[in-house]
Amino acid sequence: MSNAIWVDALSADELPTDDVIGVLVAGRDIALYTVGDAVYATDNTCTHGQARLCDGFLDGHEIECPLHQGKFDVRDGQPSCAPVTDALRSYPVKVDGRRVYLQID
Repeated sequence: MSNAIWVDALSADELPTDDVIGVLVAGRDIALYTVGDAVYATDNTCTHGQARLCDGFLDGHEIECPLHQGKFDVRDGQPSCAPVTDALRSYPVKVDGRRVYLQID
């Protein structure tokens, strides 16, 4: 049985259009991405270097780390370009009304 709960992250009005934003949710530094009508969430720190991904460049479903230009797929946190090799932790997201929630365990 999972201990995961849905945590209110922010207002949907605060989401950028086709971009990334950093937010603090339940004490965790999270990157929220919007790609079209979809919203995705991962840890906000690159697994290769101590860089905040919200300072990187979002191109479609890929976020580029601002430090060493490694890339991750924002849908599942998987690395998609060297030098990154370790995946980011990703979080389920739901938009309910005008609020954005993350599933945190």
